[in-house]
Amino acid sequence: MRIVDNMEVESDVFKENGASCPSEAGLKIPERMIKREQDRLEDVERKKEAKKSQSVTEEKSGFFTAAFSSERAAIEELLVGCSGETDRTLATQTLEEVTTRTQQLQKFLNDSMVFLPQYVLSRAQASLQKLQNSLAEKRDEILPKKRFAFRSRATNTPKAGPPSADPVSVITSKDSAETAVDAAISPPEQCGFSHFESQVLTKSGEEIKQQDVLLTHLTNCKVRLLGSPSTVHIKHIQNCEIFSGPVSSSVFVDHCTGSTLSFPCQQLRTHHTTNTQVYLHVTSRAIIEDCKEVRFAPLTWTYPGLDEDFKVSGLDRKRNNWNQVDDFNWLAVGTQSPNWSVIPEAERRTEWD
Repeated sequence: MRIVDNMEVESDVFKENGASCPSEAGLKIPERMIKREQDRLEDVERKKEAKKSQSVTEEKSGFFTAAFSSERAAIEELLVGCSGETDRTLATQTLEEVTTRTQQLQKFLNDSMVFLPQYVLSRAQASLQKLQNSLAEKRDEILPKKRFAFRSRATNTPKAGPPSADPVSVITSKDSAETAVDAAISPPEQCGFSHFESQVLTKSGEEIKQQDVLLTHLTNCKVRLLGSPSTVHIKHIQNCEIFSGPVSSSVFVDHCTGSTLSFPCQQLRTHHTTNTQVYLHVTSRAIIEDCKEVRFAPLTWTYPGLDEDFKVSGLDRKRNNWNQVDDFNWLAVGTQSPNWSVIPEAERRTEWD
């Protein structure tokens, strides 16, 4: 911003009025007039900068929309063409290409979030989610389905174990009606665990395959999601450890207490949660609402294959806003919300298994 000295202001003011420069006339300009002129010129500069910044943002947003829409249409065309493939090898190669390009599109969206208007971002996220769902459906249609069993190990406790039904990759539940209410994803696409107590529950990357994952009504359990889910829903959790590989989009937490959570994600939304620690890598900002005693620290949990799962998710490993939390119940600007805090380094967990 250009700083105008007193002599320039004096000269400009008098020239505008058709008078001689004050130094020539031997007059002294009142200080308030000099200050007023400085403020006016500074305001003009600010408006110029704001207009320029807005123009740049609109230009970037327009480029993103055009590039995103073009690539999405190309991927959708590949998926449609894949339906008519009679050669299984060729169909598999096409699916791999679609998977890679979808991951790159996810990364393009993640990298562009900082300058996109909210309505453009929301529309792009919805389009990408629809594309990922179509890819999952096409993969199930073309490739043979496998029946996966999760690994569970009971701890030394007299408490009841899981239901007697044969556990498969879809959610096992004591009450299907209750699960239907809790589920944000509808059968048969459900992937996760429900109604378990004192169990060690694990899903591999091959089982997850960019699906939505639902974890609900778990008590005293240890859950490991080794892979890259599309979205993770965590509901009605008590005294659990839940660790996940990189989540392409959002993690939703609701009614969680006394637990430890750890995951990388694009966005975190937490509701009705108390006394919970979150080891987080998030590329946007975390949001809490109706929460108390929630503490945050940067992600430290790791496992073999984490680097590859980060590539699949499209998340930016260099961008982590783990300590930038928006509390929707705390509107006092400039004052720290009492509902969340940062875990002191001396108290942070370093050993996980």
